Amino acid sequence: MTIRIVLFDLDGTLLDTNELIIESFQYTSQKYFKREMPRERIIKSFGEILQKTMEQEFGAHAEEALKTYRDYQREKFYEYITIHSGVRESLQKLQEKGYRMGVVTSRLKRSALDGLKHFDIYRYFECVISADDTDRHKPDPKPVFMALEKMGGKPEEAVLIGDSPFDILCGKNAGILSVAAGWSALPRELYMQHEPDYVVESMEEFVALLERLNGQGGEKCF
Repeated sequence: MTIRIVLFDLDGTLLDTNELIIESFQYTSQKYFKREMPRERIIKSFGEILQKTMEQEFGAHAEEALKTYRDYQREKFYEYITIHSGVRESLQKLQEKGYRMGVVTSRLKRSALDGLKHFDIYRYFECVISADDTDRHKPDPKPVFMALEKMGGKPEEAVLIGDSPFDILCGKNAGILSVAAGWSALPRELYMQHEPDYVVESMEEFVALLERLNGQGGEKCF
């Protein structure tokens, strides 16, 4: 087995958008229900397509709440997001070693690209498959298949790393290796119950895992 294609989730994996998401939900909940949502409840929805979460949480107000949430998030976007430790250096190393990389995210294209460009990591990715590119979302395998088609890759040579159950299941449903990002804000049991193929605790460990899977030392092998 040779891994050539690496697909990344965005929120919680490459970028730390946790507080941005939590604050956006809190603002929206205060507006429509005059109360805060428990942080734990918000965190457990991480990785789920936003439309579905809004329908579950806001019912008849879902469409208005979705607009409120997105307007607030656009306003506060750069105030709250950060990049996870080791991401830039690891992406650079993977590129140098010949890996081809893409992003598969449940975030809308505009904000996904804004985040990637803001931290100067967009240049590492051949494609970005976002929520508005498809009507079938993680854990459905379609976003992965779309990325592989754009990149000319095969499932047996690809891996998906993400921080939520939706990422792990998406990888499994697509027939590719699934790797759990151990720095996830989600309770560990939520993604471990789906038995990811591997768990890594840092981006550096992820790079080392790929090298082991490909039987590499420090050399570029493809």
